[in-house]
Amino acid sequence: MALELIQSVKGRAVHVPGDDIDTDRIIPARFLKCVTFDGIGEHLFRDVRYNEDGSKKDHPLNDPRFAGATLLIADRNFGCGSSREHAPQSIAKAGFRAVIAESFAEIFFGNSTTLGIPCVSLSREDRAALVARVSADPSTEVTVDLQEQVVRAGGDLRLPLSIKPGARESLLRGTWDPIAQLLEGADEVQKVAARLPYVQQPA
Repeated sequence: MALELIQSVKGRAVHVPGDDIDTDRIIPARFLKCVTFDGIGEHLFRDVRYNEDGSKKDHPLNDPRFAGATLLIADRNFGCGSSREHAPQSIAKAGFRAVIAESFAEIFFGNSTTLGIPCVSLSREDRAALVARVSADPSTEVTVDLQEQVVRAGGDLRLPLSIKPGARESLLRGTWDPIAQLLEGADEVQKVAARLPYVQQPA
């Protein structure tokens, strides 16, 4: 089955402020013991969202005005720190389908792209304008348009985005998951292997 062509992502957005938010803040290390990623979204930003007794802290993701948001707005150097794949996985499992920031850590960006999560950058001024719009009206629909390379909010705000050309192309063409591509070609791999005398076939 071909991968989804990710040309644009629409939804409501929430801003999680702070530069240099690292992967340990996104998903604390004690949650890395999971065998699968099922349920990991529940622990997104766990230590900054909840007290030890489980009561909620004052955090944008706990604000009912932003419940159901599917676009995450961050600041500078989002996803820095360790290279744990659990960070973008927790974002995806929590229901977020795109991340908008000023800049991203390299490995986090790559891990997100292979999950089909566009990570797009806005200038500091444009990001501030987007945050102001969303904060004033949490119901604002935000669109990350990879084809036109803009972020739109409401009916009038149009902000130029940047994204690495290779990542953009893979999302637009549906080639963002190399493992899925490899599995899709399993039959062809077997055909080639059958023609090679030095490949032992199963009995």
